[in-house]
Amino acid sequence: MEGLPTTVKAERRWRSKPLQTSRPSIVMAFFSCVAWLYVAGRLWQDAENRKLLTNLLSKNLDKRPKVLSLEDKLAVLGCKDLERRIVEAEMELTLAKSQGYLKNQIQKSNTASGQKLLAVIGVYTGFGSRLKRNVFRGTWMPKGDALRKLEERGIVIRFVIGRSANRGDSLDRNIDEENRTTKDFLILEGHEEAQEELPKKAKFFFSTAVQMWDAEHYVKVDDNINLDLEGLIEMLDRRRGQDGAYIGCMKSGTVITEEGKPWYEPDWWKFGDEKSYFRHASGSLLILSKNLAQYINVNSASLKTYAHDDISVGSWMMGLQATYIDDNRLCCSSIRQDKVCSVA
Repeated sequence: MEGLPTTVKAERRWRSKPLQTSRPSIVMAFFSCVAWLYVAGRLWQDAENRKLLTNLLSKNLDKRPKVLSLEDKLAVLGCKDLERRIVEAEMELTLAKSQGYLKNQIQKSNTASGQKLLAVIGVYTGFGSRLKRNVFRGTWMPKGDALRKLEERGIVIRFVIGRSANRGDSLDRNIDEENRTTKDFLILEGHEEAQEELPKKAKFFFSTAVQMWDAEHYVKVDDNINLDLEGLIEMLDRRRGQDGAYIGCMKSGTVITEEGKPWYEPDWWKFGDEKSYFRHASGSLLILSKNLAQYINVNSASLKTYAHDDISVGSWMMGLQATYIDDNRLCCSSIRQDKVCSVA
């Protein structure tokens, strides 16, 4: 009987152990339930947010146009007003150029009295034409002090030449040396002197001359003719103040379409089925009034050149309100007695 209490105590101790080990499990289960409820709540909330955002986006898409017009885009970007101001600035710049306000404009040289010149005469020449130039200086073209006195009368004469393809070589140096002695050259720094570049020379000559001298007329002369200088001066003096004057020995002529032949025109297909050039002044001697020379200066970058310089100048005049003046006295190869030029 004495061992009975001991046995009862042991049994009680054995029964109490399972009760003690079950409490942590209950606590863990409780926290797991709470965590599950928290995660489930967040997932439900995220789902509701996504649904709400989807509905808002759908409503906004229905209200916005499918494709924005160019006007809408310009309005959004704020470019419409800027575009208008750019156009206005370009128009003002073009007007300023046409009136003589040119960027990097060369200082104009007038006569000693400050009066407007009557004419600037440019005689086309080349690197190998020194003998021709010397002949001209001894015949119809004054030299030295006589050339300066002619400028006082309002007539400027210059030999017109570009630069060598190899800048600074002996060809350029010889021209510079000759010019230091004679002071009768107009050197076109931006032009390459070459036969195939001859049509572009007209753009450079008229553009440079109209910037350097303020004159009534600008005259282009080939170096294979002689001039009756006084006869030319008298002719030009009668036409003072005449704007839009395009003067010369007017002609047309057949377009040469066969490559390799003299006077071949690569753009022959532009001249129609008859293959005939439009009316233009012969390249030996042609005259432009100041406003026409200014037009070439302002638009030189976009003017198209053809195979020949006189055709090129004629094409520029076609789109202008130019007055074509056909004067037979400027037909240098004619047999007229009163002509002002002749083949040298």
